[in-house]
This record gives sequence, C-alpha cells and structure tokens, in this order.
Amino acid sequence: MLLVIGFLNPVLAQDARQIVEETQKRTRSGSQHYEGTLQVVDGNARITEKRWGFDRVGSHGDSKSIIRFTAPAEVKGVALLIVNHADKASDQWMWTPATARERRIALQDRSTRFFGTDFSFEDLEERDNNQFDYKLLGEESITGAAAWKIEARPKQTKRSQYTHSHLWIRKDNYVVVQIENYKQTEMVRRAKYSDVRQVQGFWTAHTTEMEDIRRRSRTILKLDKLQYNVPMKDSDFTLQALRRES
Repeated sequence: MLLVIGFLNPVLAQDARQIVEETQKRTRSGSQHYEGTLQVVDGNARITEKRWGFDRVGSHGDSKSIIRFTAPAEVKGVALLIVNHADKASDQWMWTPATARERRIALQDRSTRFFGTDFSFEDLEERDNNQFDYKLLGEESITGAAAWKIEARPKQTKRSQYTHSHLWIRKDNYVVVQIENYKQTEMVRRAKYSDVRQVQGFWTAHTTEMEDIRRRSRTILKLDKLQYNVPMKDSDFTLQALRRES
C-alpha cells in the first residue's frame, strides 16, 4: 500500500521479481502503528489539514488495518477497515459517525478518493507481490540514490483501476521511493516517499506525497509516533471495532 520499508542487508537480486520479493521480505512486521498529519493541496493551492491514526496487524496479503480520522471535528471518527488477501482484492468498509452506519466499499468504487484526500481506496491496500507480473525497465538515480525501475502489472486486471505501475526501488536499502500509476498510457497518480529513517531496524519513509495528476491536487502525509510489532488483537480489526469512536 501506502508505506514501503526495508532494512539493510546486502543481497544479489537477479531480476525484477526477486527485487520486489526482497523488498516485501524486508517490510514484514507483526504490526504497525502511527499517527499521521495530512495536508491536502487542491488545484488552486488551497490547503486543508487532517489527522488520522493508523493500525495494522499482519503484513501484505495477510493483514488487516484501520484508519481513523482524529481531526478536524467534521471528520473525526470517520474510519476505514481494510482486510487484505493474498489472492484477491481487499475487503473494505467505511464507518461514518454522522450516519452511524458502515458502508462496504464496492470493487468498482475503489478508484474514488478516500474522504477528500488524493489517496484512492485502492491505494490504501497492501497487496502481495504474487498478484503482479514484473519487468525490470532499467536503473536510474532518484532523490540522489541509485534505484531500479520496475514495471508492475496486475495479473487480475479487474481488481485494479491501474493497468500498470512503475516503481523505483533504492539499491542500497530496498526502499520504494516513487510509484507512478497508469491507465493505459496516461499517468493518473504519483506517490513519492521521502524522509527515510530507520525505526526499530526498519527503513521507513516518514513522508508520502500522493499526487492526483488529473485533479492537479496532492496530499502530503507525515508520520508521527511510528512503532512496529506492538501488541494488537484480531478483535481490534472487526466491524464492531470500526464502529467505536476514538
């Protein structure tokens, strides 16, 4: 999904799939928690700010997460439950306190923006690497670091709004630093990952900038209070837990 991390351990990667598998191997943790500040910048440079809390148990195709807005007051309590699967698209439900009900997010609606941000519902999934075919496009320097450029195409095209994506993965620590998402030949979203720091042995991008090319808008997510492998229970990631307001 949304955060891609890794810890430093030299490895000889022979092809695109091996590179991505190594990246995913290094992101594996039992759980994750952070608090995030989001600046949403629209096409007229107007800025609005939101905050959310994020909790995840498991990793990649076997994970569950809840995102819950904590500010401002008009969005506080709005929450999204995501149940990721190794062999299919995630299941998602959004809870809105104003209506006191949850809504299942249909697959055909995953391309829409998540509650006024530039992240689509699909962008918030964590997908297993086996759901994609990969091709090594070459090597480039990005943000001052040598990186592999890799094309990813979903094996099940109906599960994704994107026909393909381009990923830049740093060669020194296997951190993904940029993703461009395409519909045919048109780039529709671009994610940039920066401020990479090591937390509990994991290299982690603390800033994510998601740009919606068509809307000419972007959302900048900055992480606070990031922790890994904190105690969490499966019962924290249910529809009942989703309804609990923070």
